[in-house]
Amino acid sequence: MRTPLRRRRAVTVAVAAVAATTLALAGCSSTGGKPDSGGNGLSAGQADTPRYTVAMITHGVPGNAFWDLVQKGAETAAAKDNIDLKYSADPQAPNQANLVQTAIDSKVNGIAVTLAKPDAMAPAVGRALEAGIPVVGLNSGFDQWQAMGVQQFFGQDENIAGEAAGKRLADENAKHVLCIVHEQGNVSLESRCDGVEKGLGGTATLERINVNSADMPSVNASLTAKLQQDPSIDRIIALDASIAMTAVDAKGTAGSDARVATFDTNAALVDAIRSGQVEWAVDQQPFLQGYLAVDSLWLYLTNGNMMGGGQAVLTGPAFIDKTNIDSIAEYAKAGTR
Repeated sequence: MRTPLRRRRAVTVAVAAVAATTLALAGCSSTGGKPDSGGNGLSAGQADTPRYTVAMITHGVPGNAFWDLVQKGAETAAAKDNIDLKYSADPQAPNQANLVQTAIDSKVNGIAVTLAKPDAMAPAVGRALEAGIPVVGLNSGFDQWQAMGVQQFFGQDENIAGEAAGKRLADENAKHVLCIVHEQGNVSLESRCDGVEKGLGGTATLERINVNSADMPSVNASLTAKLQQDPSIDRIIALDASIAMTAVDAKGTAGSDARVATFDTNAALVDAIRSGQVEWAVDQQPFLQGYLAVDSLWLYLTNGNMMGGGQAVLTGPAFIDKTNIDSIAEYAKAGTR
């Protein structure tokens, strides 16, 4: 179904197998019947374990389809695990840190948090650990989570993902690549662009443009102006599916021939890949990130088990293109990809 970009560590493969088994079992009713038809293929049968409260705090922008998938994965795991999930998000790092403090003050049993701006988040994470609350990271902060004392991480190595994307662009004879950074200061996004530049290997120019994903009309206007000013741009690499769709609109307005590729997916992007408006996407499975983050805290709280054995559990990357889009589309329709 997917084309792997690199060989995972043995521990990650083992964890992935366990996770797959968990998901498969969750898809059956308590009496061994067919999978639940509630829209995501997973049943809502609860575990017979104590009721715990878990806070998930992300830097997601409200209404973004990627973060909707993360939240849906978290909610699915919470329903299975008898967890009371408190999900909140704020794209501004100080506000996100305040949300972590609120979770600490409310004495939650576990916290799952994204680490897009680790310097701003480190004090709040430290206070959670001092309070004896287990903390897991997801999505962003691959290079920083261990130094912060976070016990587990679920996501992808953004440098590796970016490098693979850059190599693919080089193979496609890209000459001038525009990398769209939609949130300044986000270490994961910068790592992606760094990886793309490394993967290009000097065969093409990589240029970055900063936009604000909380204001999509301004994103469209900035990209349109850039493409009109510089017709030498022949590739656009977005770091978010919604940004990629805006780039498609902008290049049409600008009359640009630049081809669009992206990181991450959503339902609209599936159709865009099918139609050829977007060449391909690098997928990190946001539903799985949310699911595993909550499920890992449940496992730790109930019996002390830890996924990954102290290593990051990789949920990506993988390429999605016309060769496998049909199978991905079925999961997108169900709301899990």
